[in-house]
Amino acid sequence: MPDTSLLVFVALAYLLAGTVKGIIGLGLPTVSIGLLSLVMPPAQAAALMVIPSYATNTWQMLHGPYFLSCLRRFWSLYLGSVAGAFTTAGILTNEQSGTAATALGLALAAYAVFGLSAVRFHVPRRAETWLSPVIGVATGAVLGATGVFVMPAIPYLQALELDRDEFVQAMGLSFTVGTVILTAVLLFNGVFVLAVAGLSAFAVLPAVVGMVIGRRIRARVDAATFRKLFFIGMLVLGLNLAARSFY
Repeated sequence: MPDTSLLVFVALAYLLAGTVKGIIGLGLPTVSIGLLSLVMPPAQAAALMVIPSYATNTWQMLHGPYFLSCLRRFWSLYLGSVAGAFTTAGILTNEQSGTAATALGLALAAYAVFGLSAVRFHVPRRAETWLSPVIGVATGAVLGATGVFVMPAIPYLQALELDRDEFVQAMGLSFTVGTVILTAVLLFNGVFVLAVAGLSAFAVLPAVVGMVIGRRIRARVDAATFRKLFFIGMLVLGLNLAARSFY
């Protein structure tokens, strides 16, 4: 049975992560794994994220008319993610090396820098045939090493300039596929065990409550300002995690 302080920390981490997702539509795995990695190995933090991720992303994946079209369009992206994840899974699941925390910190920092920058890319439709599997392998490699599956898949989807609703549904599908891959990696390496699954299930409620709060906040605050604050927070958190390997 986890001690009370850990339960409180997990609840607060998922309340914040859910609030972020409710406001800007993403950030649950990034925030939750980033925060929990301050007090536990990244592999365990990733395992705790599994059930809340399914609970919050499956609806996003299925809500809308683009599910099948996204699956047909991006299947090679997802297949590449599987290949990439299993090549680096040993980094995430090796709790002794400290490499996973460093890799996670660098991934969060890179994600934050991209989000704060004004740089925007455009990928022509004809390039998807060869670029989607490449991006998939790269995203899977980051996922296998850190448990986070936003880089570089989400910037890539943004660069395709999809319709807003199609983009949101494509993100939901990408996050769900990423969670399935992560679950397989953690099960294969004996990390996602019954006790962890119970704590992961416990995290669903604060995550959902946070999403409800976030949606209410979204109607009252400037989303662009909040998004900037979110990326600044991710940059600080990422640099802190990366620096921990040096002290």
